[in-house]
Amino acid sequence: MRSSSRRSSSNGLLLLVILLLLALVVFLFVCRRQRNDPAGNAETTGSHTGSASTSPAPPALQRLEVPTPQPGDELVAHEGYTLGYRDAAGQAAWVAYLLTAAEVAAPNTRRSNNFRPDPDVRSGTATNADYEGSGYDRGHLAPAEDLSYSADAMSASFYYSNMSPQVPAFNRGVWKRLEELVRFWATAYDSVYIATGPILEEGLRRIGPNSVAVPERFYKVVLLYGRGGTRGIGFLLRNEPSAATLRSFAVPIDQVEAMTGLDFFPQLPDEVEAKIESDPRVNEWRWTRK
Repeated sequence: MRSSSRRSSSNGLLLLVILLLLALVVFLFVCRRQRNDPAGNAETTGSHTGSASTSPAPPALQRLEVPTPQPGDELVAHEGYTLGYRDAAGQAAWVAYLLTAAEVAAPNTRRSNNFRPDPDVRSGTATNADYEGSGYDRGHLAPAEDLSYSADAMSASFYYSNMSPQVPAFNRGVWKRLEELVRFWATAYDSVYIATGPILEEGLRRIGPNSVAVPERFYKVVLLYGRGGTRGIGFLLRNEPSAATLRSFAVPIDQVEAMTGLDFFPQLPDEVEAKIESDPRVNEWRWTRK
């Protein structure tokens, strides 16, 4: 009996040792995964859900393109872009999105031209009646062509929350040239983060039954953060025709922040944010395809 008892005790001890070893292996596996991915994510997602592949930001920097929203602005996420809607102006204070080389190269979805109110904005948006007969274009903030890689994203680009009144020759001229430059940068540098919108000041002219403000100036800020390097640049343009070079509109992102009250790219480490926002490093960007 004592021999049988000793064997039983020995078997129980062996089983306990095996269970402890298994527990240790599981513990070490979990710790290793946490070290490799502290945010518990594998890639950047947010509102950027197009079918084209993207180059992910580091896990701790999800939705890097989204600025710090201002009090009272309504945060709305659509397929391909996010916006901060400012009801008092009848338009977004900013629209932000990530644009990749794969998306630019993807087959273009046919342009819908389905301008319509945004059902996701609680306060309501502009309508066709606000722009009809106003003399202003329904100017895209996030361009339809940037979102043409996806039928849903293309369709969402025609919400009035993504529109701002623009002088026709501005919208179809220098603003279009800037949009084309940003698409070129997405191709040249693999991906870029973009935030764009109107300068919403006091005393602006209003149009339509919803009293939509007509901005006198527009901005665009672009961040390169990845394999192509790390730098940022801002642009400030008047809502008027211009044949000037796009380089002439380049400014530090700090200057755009001062005019809009927005904080762009707040998820960057403080020292990186301060460096890229104070100096646009104009000569380090590619301005032509040659």
